[in-house]
Amino acid sequence: MRQRTLRVGMLGCGTVGSAVARLLDEHREEIARRAGCRLEIARVAVRDLDRPRAVPLGGDRFTTDPMEVVGDPDVDIVCELLGGVEPAGSLVLAAFDRGKPVVTANKELVSTRGRELFDASDAAGLDLYFEASVGGGIPLIRPIKESLTGERISRVIGIVNGTTNYVLTRMTEEGLPFADALAQAQRLGYAEADPSADVEGHDAAAKCAILASIAFNARVVAGDVFREGIRRVTSEDVEFARRLGYVIKLLAIAELDGERIAARVHPAMIPAAHPLAAVRDAFNAVFLEGPKIGELMFYGRGAGGDATATAVVGDLVSVARNLIAGTRGVGCTCFLERTIRPMDEMEGQYYILLRVEDRPGVLAEIASVFGHNRVSIKSVWQEGTGEDAQLVFVTHRAREGAFQRAVSELRNVKVVEEVRSILRVEAEE
Repeated sequence: MRQRTLRVGMLGCGTVGSAVARLLDEHREEIARRAGCRLEIARVAVRDLDRPRAVPLGGDRFTTDPMEVVGDPDVDIVCELLGGVEPAGSLVLAAFDRGKPVVTANKELVSTRGRELFDASDAAGLDLYFEASVGGGIPLIRPIKESLTGERISRVIGIVNGTTNYVLTRMTEEGLPFADALAQAQRLGYAEADPSADVEGHDAAAKCAILASIAFNARVVAGDVFREGIRRVTSEDVEFARRLGYVIKLLAIAELDGERIAARVHPAMIPAAHPLAAVRDAFNAVFLEGPKIGELMFYGRGAGGDATATAVVGDLVSVARNLIAGTRGVGCTCFLERTIRPMDEMEGQYYILLRVEDRPGVLAEIASVFGHNRVSIKSVWQEGTGEDAQLVFVTHRAREGAFQRAVSELRNVKVVEEVRSILRVEAEE
């Protein structure tokens, strides 16, 4: 049977782009059956034409000018895999201006300029698909936007960054300090030479914003997400967490509180029995909670060229089917205006480690600071004696603002020599 061929213009041909090109070639017959057409990469924009690439594409398809790809009349679908906000954003808008739908894996772009891009795609009546922007190869976007339309999702909690999860796994299972665990991740290619986007929580915050936007049908941008990275997590914290029955993970959490959205990314202690505690190495997992479904968990490889490429190819197939049918998929679902709940108003439990003077009355003095800030202590114990004396506290649920005021006061209490660590505790009391 003769099939129509749709041509893809690809912006970027790095790890993910190369994997997309190989997948489209290796699985071309199966993809053609599912898409109802053949998908062929017609043009590719790259920075360096001379760089070796293990892709089944002739050199004549490559260019250093991305506008040649977007403007090529033979290109039917634009696949943006450049990363970053610019020039990616301008190129996506240019594609819409030329009547071409877009598939992207760009979490930074979607989480910062999503409103502008979706307004443009809606105005043009064109698809903008972005499954690969959050969970790599884990299907998340389409299940939330389409399969769970009948549910009112109340909470999203997950591990959405493979680099930090690998680092924390090594710290937990091998007792490595943060710096050594990060160096191991870099040697294995899980972490970049500059790991700041991962370890400072920027990557996870962008993904949290996207998940919150589609889960709660309201626009959340990366800047709305409270963010705290894992650089200050110590081997000491990991050991105390183990004694308490917890594991430390970098969590992305988005919650619907009435008509307000709370979104945050930070390291937290979670019970060792919780399914997220068993998510190891560079794997990701996301929990969705709602009154009808209860809890759903999505688990798998959240990064890597091949895993991410499967999500990109899946989007290309869906967009191709829509083009052939003369229709489009579900567009922007952020049709509600909801405000962001300030972090100071959040409630949670806390772990705090203090280095203190070793003398009578110290505990009472510290407890009074917690007490007048309305922070109730759940448990406390002392580690070491003399100059090595430390106190470990776990609180009951308290307001974030009240807890932070207590911590600020403790830094000025004479018997407290150092506030060594603070972590949130995600557990039901």
